[in-house]
Amino acid sequence: MTEPRLKTEIRVGAHLRRVQAAGGFATVARKGDADAGAVAVKVYIGRGEARLYVQSRDLDGNPIWREPFEEDFSEDRIDVWLNKETSIDPDLWIIEIEDRKGRAFLEDVD
Repeated sequence: MTEPRLKTEIRVGAHLRRVQAAGGFATVARKGDADAGAVAVKVYIGRGEARLYVQSRDLDGNPIWREPFEEDFSEDRIDVWLNKETSIDPDLWIIEIEDRKGRAFLEDVD
């Protein structure tokens, strides 16, 4: 039996509050499925660069965050990737964060 999961809408709201409480700015750039949509977090780091973290699962089915890009953190490249991804997965949520320290405010990241 699978363990119960929080609705995506609730998790996204908590993430926004966590960012704002630490002095960062966060917004929902795209809403996906309120119950079970995946989440992508784009962190603007300045000079036209950003980092991207996407929700995924490890081999045991546990939730993890991964970065699809190991280098070339061009914000334009990330935006192209996100546009392609949303055409495949219309349930995807996109959170955009601006933080002076470049933090994503995710578990196991930062």
